[in-house]
Amino acid sequence: MKAFIITIISFLAISCSNKPTLQKYFVENTESKDFIAIDVSPSILKIKEASLNEEEKKALDAFDKMNIIAFKKDTLNEVKYKDEVTKVKTILKDEEYQQLMKFGSSNQGASIYLVGTDENIDEFVIYANNQSSGFALVRILGDNMNPNDLMSIVNIMQKSKIDLDQLKPLEGILK
Repeated sequence: MKAFIITIISFLAISCSNKPTLQKYFVENTESKDFIAIDVSPSILKIKEASLNEEEKKALDAFDKMNIIAFKKDTLNEVKYKDEVTKVKTILKDEEYQQLMKFGSSNQGASIYLVGTDENIDEFVIYANNQSSGFALVRILGDNMNPNDLMSIVNIMQKSKIDLDQLKPLEGILK
């Protein structure tokens, strides 16, 4: 019984860590007036599975949901924008987030990260920043994904009849 209690206390101590994570960042900022948050499920894609190839079907099966949070920069929140960019970059420097690629310039660009191993990815993270309009973070969550699945999901999105009205709040943030 004593060992069981110690195990439970240890689990609670680890799970209640004060270490910043993207999940905590999303939760803390979802209701902020400076942020726009959207959760997207695979049902937004509105695509017939019969039109997908095997690789796309596998990627769609592995895809659970997508969380998007965006900071809309304006002249009144310049300091907060800089603070938030610093927070996000600090979180993404954690060894949990492995950078796959980075592109763009110092004024605007994007980076793609993964959480997990190359063949067992639990999360893709896309961080896009435009110094004049703001930044966005996209978390693509799933089970046993691989880098090809990300490309397949993008292809599926292009083929699908996405209800773009659900994504309209993001319009103008990253032009």
